[in-house]
Amino acid sequence: MPFICKCFLKQFSAALLLIIFSHSSRGAELTEPPKLLILEVALGLAMGANPEISVAMREKEATEGARIQAGVRHNPYISSEIQDTRRDTRQITLQFNQEIELGNKRESRLALADILYTKATAELDALKATIHANTVNAFYEVLVAQERLALSKSSFEVANAAVNAATKRVNAGKSSPVEETKSNIAASSAKIELNQSNSQLNSARKRLSALWGNPFPVFEQAYGDVENIPLVPSFENLLALLENAPAIGIANLEVSARGGSTKLARSQSTPNITISAGIVHNNELGLNQALIGLSVPIPLFDHNQGNVQEAVSLQYKAQDELIALKNQLATKLAGEHERLSVARLSAISLSEEILPGAQNAFEAANKGFNAGKFNFLDVLDAQRTLFQAKSQYIQVLLDAHQAIAEIESILGHVVTHPAQQEKE
Repeated sequence: MPFICKCFLKQFSAALLLIIFSHSSRGAELTEPPKLLILEVALGLAMGANPEISVAMREKEATEGARIQAGVRHNPYISSEIQDTRRDTRQITLQFNQEIELGNKRESRLALADILYTKATAELDALKATIHANTVNAFYEVLVAQERLALSKSSFEVANAAVNAATKRVNAGKSSPVEETKSNIAASSAKIELNQSNSQLNSARKRLSALWGNPFPVFEQAYGDVENIPLVPSFENLLALLENAPAIGIANLEVSARGGSTKLARSQSTPNITISAGIVHNNELGLNQALIGLSVPIPLFDHNQGNVQEAVSLQYKAQDELIALKNQLATKLAGEHERLSVARLSAISLSEEILPGAQNAFEAANKGFNAGKFNFLDVLDAQRTLFQAKSQYIQVLLDAHQAIAEIESILGHVVTHPAQQEKE
């Protein structure tokens, strides 16, 4: 559309150089560019420096340590005993003891540790998908904020032009001073909107750069085509992908982990045994005697029954949470897909029907006012209608991109965005 900045044409050459550079430096550490920022570079920065990803990686490393520890066997220990303090009749016992696990406890621990490690890996992948979606969302928020600022500047310029025209007509005695006053009020309102748009853009830039841990953005402008809404599969196809969604995968692993905890709790109801071997030195007889022992706990009161009950209940809880999560995500997915469909249809209607008509009406009213055929109220009304339509168009574009980002966040499915298409 005429009022949309078509990818910042004045800086098109610089953007292409930036795209070529990012392509040639793939695999190298990215740095935030000082001028133009494209989506692919923003994604690379977020994936490489987001603090939450670093936290999840540490969690994964911790589960690796827990997995190593789960396979470690019990240490043996040595015990010594002296009977009788008198040297002539004293007996000294030196004993080597080793506890042996029964009931497949070690195997159960290893199986549970493996599941928890797999879950930590899945959580890291899911977080990366979420950061990807958040970065796309924040990037398009910057693009839309830039368009809003451009629209506010255009509105401010038109309002100032109207002030000049009204002043001339009043001085020539063709209009009432009331029209000049109204034009000044409209110009003041446009200036307020310009300041608000500038503030919104600064906030959007900070939200985007915060995704790679930078509270003070270096880049000046985001480069992309906000009007190009990526295609998304039908709701039926999206629903078919829901079973492989990151959150569903994590919930399934949680069920498996709870099952592993139940198996481990049941294995701990079987007591371990301790075997002993050593010697007894009898000073009175002057002999060394062999000693072999076996220690077996008697599970008379403690069968680990409380821990087993807790583990079973948590396993059922995880299964119920999985069902609830599937319903929740399916509902959210349906809502975001509907939001995207409405935004896409609204964007088409605004760009093909409403905006051209509003633009023609404004131009006609402005020409008529300058020719003395219309009063200033007609111009203000036409101007207000045009800029409201433009603002609405920008908002539905943002709604569309936000809906796509939410769908990506749910499914972990990366949509090919316009900036990526242009780069390739």
